[in-house]
Amino acid sequence: GFIEAALDVLGRRSAPPAPVVVDLGSGSGETLAAIAARLTIVGIGIDLSTAAADHAARHSPALTWLVANADRRLPLLDASVDLVLSQQARRNPLECARILAPGGYLLVSLPAPDDLIELREAVQGEALERSRLDAVIAEHADHFTLVSRHNWTMRQPLTRDALLDLLSGTYRGARHSERQRLDSLDQLTVTLSADAVLLRRQPSSFDTRRSS
Repeated sequence: GFIEAALDVLGRRSAPPAPVVVDLGSGSGETLAAIAARLTIVGIGIDLSTAAADHAARHSPALTWLVANADRRLPLLDASVDLVLSQQARRNPLECARILAPGGYLLVSLPAPDDLIELREAVQGEALERSRLDAVIAEHADHFTLVSRHNWTMRQPLTRDALLDLLSGTYRGARHSERQRLDSLDQLTVTLSADAVLLRRQPSSFDTRRSS
């Protein structure tokens, strides 16, 4: 999945030192910790939530956890990062281009069109499918080149309690009527699906300014 794709990107590097990996919207830190468990990295997680950063720091003290707004300027030096991760989180194309070294990578994942399609149909009465990958590629086109696309899909039976948890976490502010529709469901097999793109930072005006 996403972690294996990140490890594959990092495996393309042949020279030391350890790669610098930044996770935007790192949450409680599981993704970055999983990568660090399999590869020596300098890992930096950035999240707006102080509680999430505290949790990550307690569980993975060898990595760096920052509280910052990824929509604004990232607290990192120019051209200091090898790989930026954005797993269903906010993105800032200009800032990602600034902090990435020339030729560095950005790996972005989003819910695929069929993600949770059964749950959406159950609570909303319809299940529209719409891909957002092309929009992501377009918004990064000034500074990044598309390398590859990926998709990971699995189907999993979930109990009603798990469905309610998933509903509250996915559809914030879900209407009471939508929750009521799940009351009659003891179990539902749900599709969990993610699309991802790997983008490579293009040579840009950043490099001209740095060399001048």
